[in-house]
Amino acid sequence: MESAQPAASTAENEHLRVSNLTMAYGSFVLQRDLEFTVDRGDIFIIMGGSGCGKSTLLRHMIGLKEPAKGEVFYEGESFTAASDERRNEILRGVGVTYQTGGLWSSMTLAENVGVPLGEYTDLTADEIREVAALKLALVGLRGFEEYYPSQISGGMQKRAGLARAIALDPKVLFFDEPSAGLDPISSHLLDELILQLRDNLGATVLIVTHELASIFAIGNNSVFLDAKSRTMIARGDPKYLKDHAENPEVRKFLNRGG
Repeated sequence: MESAQPAASTAENEHLRVSNLTMAYGSFVLQRDLEFTVDRGDIFIIMGGSGCGKSTLLRHMIGLKEPAKGEVFYEGESFTAASDERRNEILRGVGVTYQTGGLWSSMTLAENVGVPLGEYTDLTADEIREVAALKLALVGLRGFEEYYPSQISGGMQKRAGLARAIALDPKVLFFDEPSAGLDPISSHLLDELILQLRDNLGATVLIVTHELASIFAIGNNSVFLDAKSRTMIARGDPKYLKDHAENPEVRKFLNRGG
């Protein structure tokens, strides 16, 4: 069955929007004129070659970097123009996982997952342990609550980082190269887990990746950043773009090795 491009976004379906965004380091422009919408329930892929600014775009979308121009919107509200207090409120509905898992090495897995619960909720210590155990179970780590990150594999560390990211039942999940360093089997299992969590949490997922297997297995929408022109050159369902993208660089990227 031939894939089709995502249906046109509506205000009701829109979860995030990047509008006229320029990312720069001083006078050096990394990307300009970025314009795309992420709908509720999307698994949205931020893709492109090395050095094009994929991870930098993620950092702009969660407020770790400020745009040189343009805005990021959450549910129609400008995150860029919001006060620090309002930004923190919005970010309570956001979970982020990093390439390395981002776990505290001196804390057990349960303690790592409990960090956001202790900071942002009024739960007791016993309740935090209970919720942390539940989140670890959701990512396949039941029984590993008292393990330290150094005692588990890289794939398990990724899943533990994901358990922490979903501790507060976020509306939006960001992943930065989730499959980096994983073997194909572990990467496939992580893809399946992302799909399950999207469905169970009703969350919208944004993933920075260049891994074709993951892009085609779980992505239903995307934006392609180009390092040469320093702007986006395609957006839409990557399965559609693979054969139908107008720009040959996009088709080349999505068909490499095939």
